[in-house]
Amino acid sequence: MPTYTITELAREYDVTPRTIRFYEDQGLLSPKRAGAGGRQRVYSQRDRTRLKLTLRGKRLGLSLSEIRDLVDMYESPADTAAQLTRFLAVLARHRETLERQLADLQETLAEISAHEERARTLLAVRESG
Repeated sequence: MPTYTITELAREYDVTPRTIRFYEDQGLLSPKRAGAGGRQRVYSQRDRTRLKLTLRGKRLGLSLSEIRDLVDMYESPADTAAQLTRFLAVLARHRETLERQLADLQETLAEISAHEERARTLLAVRESG
């Protein structure tokens, strides 16, 4: 079974080793220790997959708690009704948040457009007069 160093994973996923250590501290990754005094982290294929899922969750804007729940669900049988219901609930909450943010952004963009139009009108009046 392949193993990976923190440097290899950091390079592969374009993150810093510090980011990987942070996810380890949060309980998302659990590398084995090797070398003198157990100072070298050795990541398994499981850790690599968990890191990939964690980074995907962050890109989607999920919280670390939500990511942890989803990653843990990924590792257990995914066909149980309780797990799928929890997964749907997480996605529904996240969708609601994104839809609120989208509405806020659209309103802000409309306000900016109105201010731009007003500024252009005032500028045109000054330039013509």
